[in-house]
Amino acid sequence: MFTVLSLLLLAGAHSATARTHSLKFFNTGSSQVQNFPEFVSVGLVDEVQIDYYDSNTMKVEPKQDWMLKATDSQYWESQTQIALGHQQSIKNDMENLKERFNQTGGVHIYQLMFGCEWDDETGEVKGFRQHGYDGEDFLSLDLETETWIAPTPKSFITKLKWDQDKAELAYLKYYHLQECPSFLKKFMEHGRSSLLRAELPRISLLQKSPSSPVSCHATGFFPDRVKLFWRKDGEELHEDVDLGEVLPNHDETFQMSADLKVSSIPPEDWRRYDCVFQISGVKEGIVTKLDKDSVESNREKPTDVTTIIIITAVVALAVVSAVIGLMVYRRKKAQCTSPAGTDPGASQPLRSGEQGSNSPSETSS
Repeated sequence: MFTVLSLLLLAGAHSATARTHSLKFFNTGSSQVQNFPEFVSVGLVDEVQIDYYDSNTMKVEPKQDWMLKATDSQYWESQTQIALGHQQSIKNDMENLKERFNQTGGVHIYQLMFGCEWDDETGEVKGFRQHGYDGEDFLSLDLETETWIAPTPKSFITKLKWDQDKAELAYLKYYHLQECPSFLKKFMEHGRSSLLRAELPRISLLQKSPSSPVSCHATGFFPDRVKLFWRKDGEELHEDVDLGEVLPNHDETFQMSADLKVSSIPPEDWRRYDCVFQISGVKEGIVTKLDKDSVESNREKPTDVTTIIIITAVVALAVVSAVIGLMVYRRKKAQCTSPAGTDPGASQPLRSGEQGSNSPSETSS
């Protein structure tokens, strides 16, 4: 479940309902990963990055202007100290696990994801804390029983040890169900205009080849609580549809695609299909008809009539110019062989240092 890629993609898609908000932290420790810090920590509110820390900078830094209004310098100093503690703790855990599993070298990844969710209508609060090692779930915290859940035999030894630390378990329950939601509500209050905004996407229909599926691609939308689907005659389709995941863009908006297999659809039936995009907070959806003329493709497009006319006109103009130039050249050559003063149209000699209209300095580039 946990990978370095998921961290860089800022946690992937948000599956909560429109009224549920979340505060999450992703801590990643690594060994022998080139061009990547040994420890990275990222904080997110509703999947929007709010801070960043790594073992190179050794400092937690805000990533949103409104976070500065919601906090003070003491907050950032304390967050840096907490991050330093997590960095050392994860490093120790990694060393212990490598020794337990007889791993003498190679690339290894340890990740911790923790945080809380808050329903702003019902007031319900949920907390979560999960550990992963080398791409697999390792341990997760059950806040109701205040015990750790071991999904594999490899993690059972750690579960037994951590279950004995009752003071730590009590603190984690307090943090996830009280302290974390308190911070989340505070951040939501200061970042409301940004976090609760609704940005509509750009919708494109894309197709690589005539036999390829048509992809309905939506990008630039916010928030990520959306629905994208294909319909036929107004009815939602489930067969012959490949639905992609919601992915983040670099500008804190999101993108998503839904592919429709069209190889068996007769051309005359294309207009019976449409792609529908719906986003939380906006009543009206965006409907895009499946139309061959609106599908963008990598195929070479035929030259249209207007382009042909323009090309023909340019060629004709070039031919006429060449003919006129040849006539002028022949006329001037004939004048050069005539006695001086016998032709009233004879050119005057150029002054020293001047250039004629056909000089290389004017025609070459």
